[in-house]
Parts: sequence; C-alpha cells; structure tokens
Amino acid sequence: MTELGNRLKEARLANGLSLEDLQAITKIQKRYLIGIENGDFSAMPGSFYVRAFIKQYAEAVQLDHDEIFETYKAEIPVAYHERLPEQLSRVKTHKTLTDRNPKIFDVLPKILIGIFIIGAAALIYYYFLTHNAGNNSKESINNQNATANLAKSDNFKSVKASEKKKKKTNVKKVDSNENSTQTEVPTQEIALVQKGGSRSTYELKNTDKFVVKLVSNGQTWVNIKNGKGYSFFQGMLNKDGTNTQTVDLTKESDAVLVIGRTIDTDIFVNDQKLEYATPPTQVVRQDITIHFVPKNK
Repeated sequence: MTELGNRLKEARLANGLSLEDLQAITKIQKRYLIGIENGDFSAMPGSFYVRAFIKQYAEAVQLDHDEIFETYKAEIPVAYHERLPEQLSRVKTHKTLTDRNPKIFDVLPKILIGIFIIGAAALIYYYFLTHNAGNNSKESINNQNATANLAKSDNFKSVKASEKKKKKTNVKKVDSNENSTQTEVPTQEIALVQKGGSRSTYELKNTDKFVVKLVSNGQTWVNIKNGKGYSFFQGMLNKDGTNTQTVDLTKESDAVLVIGRTIDTDIFVNDQKLEYATPPTQVVRQDITIHFVPKNK
C-alpha cells in the first residue's frame, strides 16, 4: 500500500465509512476504490479516470484534493494529470453562457416593466370610462323619477338626505376599488440553464438575498462552496443528529453544492425548494451550481 493509499484509507476510516458507503457516495465501483488504496491503477478503465477518481475519493472523506495531488504527485503517473475534454467543453460552455446572459438580462427587465406600466394604465382607463358611463346613465334616470315623486311627497327632505348618503357611499366604494388595484411584487426566479449527468446549473434572480439550506432525511455527506472553491461547510448530515445546514451566500455570485446522497437530501434556496434537474433515483451523487444575479443589478 502506498502513502497516498494509506492517507485516503485513514481518512475514510476516520469518517466511519466502509468501502460500500464510499461507493454509494462517489458512485465509483468498489474494485477501483480498493485499487486506489493499494496504489494499483492498472484496473482503471482509462488513464484519465485515475485523477478524477482520486479527486472524488478525497472530497468524500473531507480532504483537500489539491493538497492531495500536490503532496503525492510522485505516486500519480504523469499521464494522469491531463485535463479531460469534457472539462474543457464545460469551461467553454460556461464562458459562453456568462458572456451572453448579461446583455439579455440588462434589457429584459426594462421591457417587462414597460409592458406592465402600459397594461396597468390601459386597465385603469377602461375601468373609469365604463364605470363613469354606467353611473351617469343610472343617475340621470334616477334623478328624473325622484323629482316627480318627491314633488308630491311630504318627506322630500329626508329622501334628499338619503340620496346624499348614497352618493358618499358610492364614492367610498370607488376609492376602495382604486386602492385594490396594486402592483404585484415580483417573486424570485430559479431557472435551470444547463444539465448533464451528475452536474446541473441554475440561475437565481429577482431577489436581493441568497440563502441555501440543506436538509437531510437520512445520512449524507455535503459540501457548500463558492465559485472560487472556498468551502463554507463540508461534512455529514444525519437525521438522528445535525440534519440541517444553512449558509448565507448573498455576497457570492456563484455557489457549488456537492450532494453525496441526493435521495436523502432536500435543497432550499431562500426557503423555496429546489427540484433536482436529474432525478436522485438516476444519479445519487450530484454537483449543483447556482449563479446569483441580485435584483438591483
């Protein structure tokens, strides 16, 4: 067993994880995990998988994979340090997305606000036009009938007072209807912009806060990081102990959530439940990126 294998195995045991537990978290076959601990990479399906498997193993046992690669680089064949084509493709796709989105999101709110204002003005104008026309017609007929009857009645003054009271009541109703026309406050939006296998990307907008809460219904390992790789929390959530972790990411533009067991984990963004793009029954371990666009930007 190599020094790298010893270091990873000790960390696994320290976290109370068996090889079966680690296989469920990382989705790496048990025989490959044994090969990593024994320093035997010959059974790997391809040279580029070695680096990826070691990275997932390190994250699952709460070790810094960058420090692991630097410390034990002599034990990892040079050929295994090559970047994967899939990683390069993902970087290009993310760059294209971030280049295009700002222009769209700068113009879209202005267009929506303009349409909303025009629609509200047209609705209010139509309401007053039809309401006043109906009132004027009814009031004219009522006045003619009332004049004929009141001329013969001894209760002319009391009826007149009753008319004034009704007019005041109608004015209050109109004021009440006007006050009931209010502009709805837009709610936050969480939209899926990209997904592929165990990775998915969302965009959060129309809000000024970004608070993530993870709730475990069983036992799961999680890691909450920002876009630069800084980890705010990583560890196990257990329904029999600490099953909830909340992190305020309002000052961050991106967040990356690594969920070891999605079947037992619920994600809430500003108390709104986030649905997994890929069903947990298909992919248990998932990496979820959320891009935050503050409301005032």
